[in-house]
Amino acid sequence: MSPQAKTKILAEDGCQVKVVHLRRVQRARRRALPAHEIEAMARLLKAAADPTRLRILTALMDGEMCVCDLAAFLGLSQSAVSHQLRRLRDLELVRTRREGPILYYALNDAHVVELVQVCRDHVRH
Repeated sequence: MSPQAKTKILAEDGCQVKVVHLRRVQRARRRALPAHEIEAMARLLKAAADPTRLRILTALMDGEMCVCDLAAFLGLSQSAVSHQLRRLRDLELVRTRREGPILYYALNDAHVVELVQVCRDHVRH
């Protein structure tokens, strides 16, 4: 990369003067989340970043569905869908309800709905 290109990138994306704003750094440190919460958030976002799992989450926004329903919707095998649902369950994004031999899946709570809606709204904006 040429020196002119590096200068242009620095001018567009970085500070032109090296200075630390101590109050801003202190404020960020005071508000920083604990490491275990950051790790949990990263796992959650990583799991939701998979297109198949995201499609499952969006499908469940309209109500509960069983593995057969989700497999038909996604055009995947029940085994493949079950694997994805297990991951979503491990992260407490979905919950189950048994009715006789059928196990229904639903979004775990309003926070999951909100997370999907915020992502959708952001990409549509």
